[in-house]
Amino acid sequence: MDGMSQIAPEGAAKTDDILTLNNIEVVFNDVILVLRGMSMSVGRGKITALLGANGAGKSTTLKAIAGLLETEDGAITRGEVLYNGADVTYVPADKKVRNGVFLVMEGRGVIQDMTVVDNLRLGAFSRPGANTTKEIEEIYEFFPRLRERTGLAGYLSGGEQQMLAIGRAMMARPKLILMDEPSMGLSPLLVKEVFGIIKRLNKELGISILLVEQNANMALQAADYGYIMENGKIVLDGPAEELANNEDVKEFYLGGGERRSFKSVKSFKRRKRWL
Repeated sequence: MDGMSQIAPEGAAKTDDILTLNNIEVVFNDVILVLRGMSMSVGRGKITALLGANGAGKSTTLKAIAGLLETEDGAITRGEVLYNGADVTYVPADKKVRNGVFLVMEGRGVIQDMTVVDNLRLGAFSRPGANTTKEIEEIYEFFPRLRERTGLAGYLSGGEQQMLAIGRAMMARPKLILMDEPSMGLSPLLVKEVFGIIKRLNKELGISILLVEQNANMALQAADYGYIMENGKIVLDGPAEELANNEDVKEFYLGGGERRSFKSVKSFKRRKRWL
């Protein structure tokens, strides 16, 4: 079956969740199990935060949703990914982009030896005939600093490259943006600015956002709902404000000291408290 036919078309019945993962398992190189029954959802028009320590499986989750696992010899071996209520588990990445799912990768992924304008035009590759000149002007309204940058993208600062990566995603006219560590390598002032932009995208344009982020404080301030991962599965979830006030989350993620692991909590306590 053609992948396009598996994605809910415009006008189809819509659920409250734009994205749902049901018991996803992901294996790399046919032997390494990374996601171990991953289940979560992203509310339509909401910001959802996915938190966890390095190696928990957050980036793998985004790549599974976006259809990019094959590039790293990975595959979904169990479960399903639903987008707008339709099964898109094995739909190719390019068709997901055309239907409104865009991944802003860790490290920004801008094309360093292309200009800012050409990077933005690249974001509209899935929309032949788009009026990119007009749409780039709209991007500049969100990111006025990019208007002044006429040279190669490789000469932009880290914050400007992150703005360019988000602007490129906007050129695809997405309904769901997957963001992988947007604050990585940025100064505290730029982190605040980038998160302000993320909230504007959500509130003003109605774009649903799944946000993977190490800065748990900023992520929970921006998000409506949050999930915490350990070892390839969800161990805790709830409204973002509730998570921010949870004593275990404060201790492990928001305390400002050395980040600990939920593995240090006895398993019987975890089952009783969270599962």
